[in-house]
Amino acid sequence: MKIKLKIITPEKIAYEGEADQVTIPTHDGEITVLANHIPLVSSMKHGELIVRNDGKDIFLAVYNGFIEIKKNEMVIMTDIADRIAEIDEQKAEEARRKAEELLKTKDMLSDVAFADATAALEKSLARLKVARRKKH
Repeated sequence: MKIKLKIITPEKIAYEGEADQVTIPTHDGEITVLANHIPLVSSMKHGELIVRNDGKDIFLAVYNGFIEIKKNEMVIMTDIADRIAEIDEQKAEEARRKAEELLKTKDMLSDVAFADATAALEKSLARLKVARRKKH
């Protein structure tokens, strides 16, 4: 039995199809969802999402969002969902460095600027985690 999965961002449908299992970073910890999972609505944090189907893994960098599971159907709505091939590791590393430098001046940042820098750092870290899988 499989899970019908749809991963949606504001810009695209990042994945639509079946999955044997989906591993998701949530605010309460990482969870793996298999077929016949109990109904669930949960928030998701930045990190690595793994879709396993027919023995193959698809790795996506995700940033915040929500998951809904019911009757072997799962919908994930997230701000970003980038596959390994879509990630430029150098750009992600540069974004990480810029965000860290900006956060060093947090005393001079407005609350909005601080939140933006923190979000940029989290997005870049998620992308770097997935991008570095290419090397392994």
